[in-house]
Amino acid sequence: MSGLSRPRPAARRRAAALLTLAVLLAGGTAAGCGGRPTTHHKPGTTHHQASGSTGTLLEAKDAAGHRYREVPAAGAPEVTLTVRPDSEDGWNLELAVRNFRFTPGSTGGAALPGAGHAHLELDGRKLARLYGPWYHLPAAQVPHGAARTLTVRLYADDHTAWAVAGKPVQATAQLTPGAPSGHTHGHGQDPGPGRSTAPAPAGGTADADADRTVTIAVRDGKVSPPPGRTELKRGERVALRVTSDRTDTLHVHGYDKELPLPPGQEVTLLLTADRTGLFEVETHESGLVLTQLLVR
Repeated sequence: MSGLSRPRPAARRRAAALLTLAVLLAGGTAAGCGGRPTTHHKPGTTHHQASGSTGTLLEAKDAAGHRYREVPAAGAPEVTLTVRPDSEDGWNLELAVRNFRFTPGSTGGAALPGAGHAHLELDGRKLARLYGPWYHLPAAQVPHGAARTLTVRLYADDHTAWAVAGKPVQATAQLTPGAPSGHTHGHGQDPGPGRSTAPAPAGGTADADADRTVTIAVRDGKVSPPPGRTELKRGERVALRVTSDRTDTLHVHGYDKELPLPPGQEVTLLLTADRTGLFEVETHESGLVLTQLLVR
């Protein structure tokens, strides 16, 4: 052994540090966050918060499959819903919350106490996700006929529904279609960026207010004429006249505008193209692309 030189102290320390690091990494892989990687943490969220340990997850779910997250009644989120007719079109909805704050910047993260967003439903059908206390509901999104029920429900950032005593934290309000109307748009008033009008017959007010009219029919799962592109200049208004042979929903991506499609009835959505880009128009339930709006 006399011919072999001993490792220097610095080299021995580096080797020991590397060995310790390897052991720690191996242990983290084996145990970690219950055997799962911890890359699901959002910035500013601790390991404990990201584990989703707030409240108790129940087996009960909402209609879309989101599980309920039950918390004690003391200090639990609360919500009330007030509906007021809008002087121009539809209704203005106000959500008054307690022990709750809207956190749009952390949607998809961990379930933190008293934080999240809301869902708006009409007769059990989801209309929108809400990130604040106010929402304008156009009359065109509410089918005519009997009274309708609006429901707002509070959700955590991880999309579980806040619940107390096995029931979701929500509020309801009755809506009578036909009282507020969007007919004032037909008197030269600008409905505003991206706002849709009530359904109008061919050649009606919506068409008269539009710079372009696109007529589309959906039958037996096929779109006629075949989907193409509708080119618009920014600020132009387009009337989308759509007829479907089945119950569906007309949806304009990027503008988040929807309109119910009753079977066999033509409806018209009037849209102001105030954003540039390429936006798909589709049927929400059947997922058919009807056209693309190219706004320059």
